[in-house]
Amino acid sequence: MSSITELIRKEIESLSTESTRTNVGTIITLADGVARVDGLSKVMYNEMIEFPNNVLGIALNLEEDSVGCVLLGDVSSLKEGDEARTTGKLLSVPVGKELLGRVVDAVGRPMDGKGAINAEKYLPVERIAPGIIPRKSVDQPLQTGIMAVDSMVPIGRGQRELIIGDRSTGKTTIAIDTIINQAKINKQGEASGDPNFRAVYCIYVAVGQKNANVARTIKVLEESGAMEYVTIVSAPAADNPANQYLAPYAGCAMGEWYMENGMDALIVYDDLSKHAVAYRQISLILKRPSGREAYPGDVFYLHSRLLERSARLNAESGNGSLTALPIIETQMGDVSGYIPTNVISITDGQIFLETDLFNKGIRPAVSVGLSVSRVGSAAQIKAYKKVAGKVKLELAQFRELAAFSQFESDLDAATKASLDRGARIVELFKQTASNPISVEVQTAIMWAMQNNFFDSIAVSDVNRATQSLREYMETQGKSACELIYSTGKLEEDTEQKLRIAVEDWKRTFS
Repeated sequence: MSSITELIRKEIESLSTESTRTNVGTIITLADGVARVDGLSKVMYNEMIEFPNNVLGIALNLEEDSVGCVLLGDVSSLKEGDEARTTGKLLSVPVGKELLGRVVDAVGRPMDGKGAINAEKYLPVERIAPGIIPRKSVDQPLQTGIMAVDSMVPIGRGQRELIIGDRSTGKTTIAIDTIINQAKINKQGEASGDPNFRAVYCIYVAVGQKNANVARTIKVLEESGAMEYVTIVSAPAADNPANQYLAPYAGCAMGEWYMENGMDALIVYDDLSKHAVAYRQISLILKRPSGREAYPGDVFYLHSRLLERSARLNAESGNGSLTALPIIETQMGDVSGYIPTNVISITDGQIFLETDLFNKGIRPAVSVGLSVSRVGSAAQIKAYKKVAGKVKLELAQFRELAAFSQFESDLDAATKASLDRGARIVELFKQTASNPISVEVQTAIMWAMQNNFFDSIAVSDVNRATQSLREYMETQGKSACELIYSTGKLEEDTEQKLRIAVEDWKRTFS
């Protein structure tokens, strides 16, 4: 009996009678997925707010007398007067290899019906970008498998290369082909057993896309066997603006996990024009003052803090990298619009796709004059750098001469030769979708072009000849390609092997 009395006495002594303060407020107004909450005095910017029925919100507007919260998920169950509490946590998403092959929403919840994601780690969606000291210059190639891009506007690991153009000019196709090519290289590298091989893991963020388009993208990735290396973050057009605003940051946090753990990742933002529109929507509902084109004043910061998180880290920081391919849609080819100029100034170059070229059947429709890579040939293997060095200049000269020569009847020999070479390069660069070419085969094809093996072939047959040479190099000419793959250089013996292979192919091609 005494033991029970002793126990009760101990419990009474340890009982705390102090009042505890929890930060609780009430919803004053509720409209368009935004709640204005009164009474949350100790709330942080970007903090998660808990509402009834497991609805979460994010504190985006901290005002003197109220807090503007953007709501995530189904808000139909909420009403004015409901309670809201602070959580003391920033919004976090699951990260790690458990997400590969999965389709998730803006907060990392599965959308593919394949069950729960058992991620061990979570990272906040908003994080500070790596500083100047942990970074390293970009010098490792990230091949897209598209000849027009890899030869003229090479992309390196850790770079941010903008893909820009009008609607339906093949912007998403370039990004998806790059992802397919990474999967192809990953499989080749894993099969080779090379201890120094580094796989590239991909994240595709679909912002404001139609569900049908996202489904089509998933189908293409599955058919090409790339899905096992890809995570898809989807915030479709039917989703609320808050999810569309968060999706790129969530995808970026997933990519940063690879970078911080010494691996390489590629992230595609498709597209940031719709992302800016979703942010404008949120800002206008939150009654923030609007600036140019009704966008809020911090729309530049919206994208700069996102893209600045892509980097190549030095050896002390783990040697990882996060490469970004943001996509921007222009109106009538106008690159001088507000959002396009913002993103151009943040990125390390752009691939500009022209509607006119696309309509002429030149696909991918890469514009030579407006496309640039600020990393340049530092992101190419030595062999490719050697054969592709002149091609951009030759193509630019061809475009210029073609514009003038339509008014000229008799042309001198040098102009004719320049026009012939340019026309052949244009045909050489034509490539079908979901059909990336490995860098060693690209090198062989470019070498054949530079050494005049295509000169005797009619311009209309050059594309067919390119396909034929590619098939030949992937089968009978494999030894030369393997030498380029293993050394990365174009030395005398490699060139000798290439010459024998290309001459042999030329005899069989009719």
